[in-house]
Amino acid sequence: MIGSAVMFLFCHDKLGNHFSSKVKRLFDFANKYDHFQLIAKHHHQLTSRRYTSYVILSETKEETGQAAALTPSANCKSYVLVAKIHGRAFKLGFSCDLFSQNNLIKIYLECGLLSHGFKVFREMPHRNLVSWTLIIVGAIRNGEFDIGVEVFLDMLRTGVLPNDFALGGVMKACNLTGASKFGLCVHSLSVKVGMEKNPFVASSIIHMYAKSGNIAAAELFFECLDNLDVGCWNAMSGAYAQCGQGFAAISILASIHSRDMPMDKFTFINALKGCADMGNLTYGRQIHGLVVRCGVELCTSLVNSFINMYSKSNDKEAAMRLFHSLHKKDVISWNTVFSGFSQDYDAREVAASFHKLMMMGLKPNHATFSILFRICGELLDVNLGLQFYCLSFQLGFCNSNQTKVSSELIYMFSRCREMEMAQLVFDVVPSTEIITWNEMISGCNFNCLYIESLKLFCNLWKLGAEANECTFSCILEACSKLEDKQIGRQIHGAIVKSGFSSHGYVCSTLIKAYVQIGKLDDSFEFFCGLDRLDLATWGTLISALVHQGYNYEAIKFLYCLSEAGQNPDEFILSSILNACANIAAYNHTKSVHSVVIKRGVETHIFVASAVVDAYAKCGDIKSSKLAFDQSGGSVDVVLLNTMINAYAHHGQVTEAIEIFNKMRSANLKPTQATFVSVLLACSHLGLVDRGSMFVESINLDCGMDLSPNNYGCLVDMLSRNGLLQLAKYVIEELPFPPWPAIWRSLLSGCRIHGNKELGEWAAEKLLQLAPDDNAAYVLLSNSYCKEGSWTDAGALRRKMRERGLPKQPGCSWIEM
Repeated sequence: MIGSAVMFLFCHDKLGNHFSSKVKRLFDFANKYDHFQLIAKHHHQLTSRRYTSYVILSETKEETGQAAALTPSANCKSYVLVAKIHGRAFKLGFSCDLFSQNNLIKIYLECGLLSHGFKVFREMPHRNLVSWTLIIVGAIRNGEFDIGVEVFLDMLRTGVLPNDFALGGVMKACNLTGASKFGLCVHSLSVKVGMEKNPFVASSIIHMYAKSGNIAAAELFFECLDNLDVGCWNAMSGAYAQCGQGFAAISILASIHSRDMPMDKFTFINALKGCADMGNLTYGRQIHGLVVRCGVELCTSLVNSFINMYSKSNDKEAAMRLFHSLHKKDVISWNTVFSGFSQDYDAREVAASFHKLMMMGLKPNHATFSILFRICGELLDVNLGLQFYCLSFQLGFCNSNQTKVSSELIYMFSRCREMEMAQLVFDVVPSTEIITWNEMISGCNFNCLYIESLKLFCNLWKLGAEANECTFSCILEACSKLEDKQIGRQIHGAIVKSGFSSHGYVCSTLIKAYVQIGKLDDSFEFFCGLDRLDLATWGTLISALVHQGYNYEAIKFLYCLSEAGQNPDEFILSSILNACANIAAYNHTKSVHSVVIKRGVETHIFVASAVVDAYAKCGDIKSSKLAFDQSGGSVDVVLLNTMINAYAHHGQVTEAIEIFNKMRSANLKPTQATFVSVLLACSHLGLVDRGSMFVESINLDCGMDLSPNNYGCLVDMLSRNGLLQLAKYVIEELPFPPWPAIWRSLLSGCRIHGNKELGEWAAEKLLQLAPDDNAAYVLLSNSYCKEGSWTDAGALRRKMRERGLPKQPGCSWIEM
């Protein structure tokens, strides 16, 4: 259960030879007064004047004098001073005094000298509950969890019953090591000795259940407690916040306030974490007002929580105001600000903020570099990341023990397409650290190295490392991209073998993977075999079906969901509306829209944009505009992009450009999708000059590089309007290799404007990339027909038949 790493400490011969309890303690305090005075004088020379009071205490002719002399040693972490006091105490005959030995153990452990504390403990002729508790709590505080728990077990074997500090300390060790089963045993022991309702022990038990994710057990235990103090309430609030139940954490604060109980900073910190997780700015501001009204001191940790809440609630201005008003900033304050940075910030701002941190004399910790590496990965700035890497290496944060820092380094390098450097970092990390395996597999997926992802998973499996839900989710993504059905089944078997076949997140990913590789029957079979179907699982299946083009099947599952007595959430409704848009199912769109209104989610951004898009693709631009107006989201980029795209598809360029101007006047930054929609509108109405101006503004006004979709729209606009040579020039000057769709646009323009020679050249380039693309043959054949070259057209048709490439017939349909 817990390793026996500490047993060697108790095999020493001295344990079997306890000193006789009848040995007379010869303490002649009068004769020893001068010696203690010398110790106090030496201590006074080593430390500042604020320890003068301890010198006076050390002059008392009692054992407490030694304790008073030791206390400053712990405060200033002075090993030399505490060792000298220990030696002097030994010479003066205090070595067998239980009170003095306990104080020596305490001071050694507070100075981080665990081995010295154990030596004193091992040589003690007699031990009491305080002795055992000091060693247990001290070992756990110094990160030696196994040793602390083993000493706790030895204490029980000697017949000594634990106190609240020993039980609380062992509970903390269980939390930090994930030993939930042993934690249950400790809980049972606390019930047996009648200490389960002690506030300190009760809080530790609640934390233990929350750490293991068993919030129901924490709630049940909390409800059984009597005479709750603020510590127990805080523990329950923290448990809710830790388990992602933000609203419940806020409710605890409301309950404490309604009972007129005193609240401390931890009460508000837990509630603010709940607000941050929910992104609920309204509740966060109310809590801020309550803090001011109650007169709670705005200490650094509480202000840090406010900064975190405001940042995650998208009120960066309020977060920065609080940060700048904070006089005593610590490294956590800076970490919170760094974590609030988004892609709106550039590398210069990140570097300037870090420079300020260093100029304040603060030392960044492992969390600082973990956040900075992730920011550099999101900014795709490997040069800044390498500078942070050099500093973190110099400060000792890039060794094999700093798993979190190493995993963020892998993330940064993989996002910056530097997979060789990511591999170098991965190779120096211990092979059993699953977090780095997950990051490496995810990085390979990001760089489309799906075969490498599978190799990594196979190596992980051979090493016997324990894969978790993130591991299986990442490798299922690689499997679905490769569309390898056999490997998909093998990974499914590994999931079952590892005990994750009922894990909600893994099940959803497996369903999605089966749909993506075309195994609908297996997906449905696995879906129907699940014991518990929550909305997330339903949503995953429906979304996957829509993305793979199984629109009618997705709509059928919506009816199955209703028959099962569950109501669709906003994400499921968005997916269904996308399915209706794909097949122009007008009646279904109206039906689902009524459900949206009934559920009260018509103002949800993704639902509103899906409604607008569905009506537009069904040909009802009036209903699309009405849904846009009723959503109240005219200041959201996603919704504005959808409306621009709707107008573009209906040829209403003036209205599309009007929406675009509205976006700019509202100080909203257009996205790549915005310009795709606007360029599409200009292309359809032949507004080449206007479209060219928009292309220039992508880089000049918005500071963005043109995406492949932007280039595709530009070539399509030029080709449609007869500027074929210019379109050819754009393709030849692309910063990345051309793709089939852009050649089709040029070829289509050649067909429209009768440029046979350029059309043949474009068709040749298209067939080099996609030999089985029937569009190349059809477009070139139509171009021949328009020029009257019937012989060439006929030869091309025969070549299509010989290659087995039938022309896909066009179709139109109406909904009855």
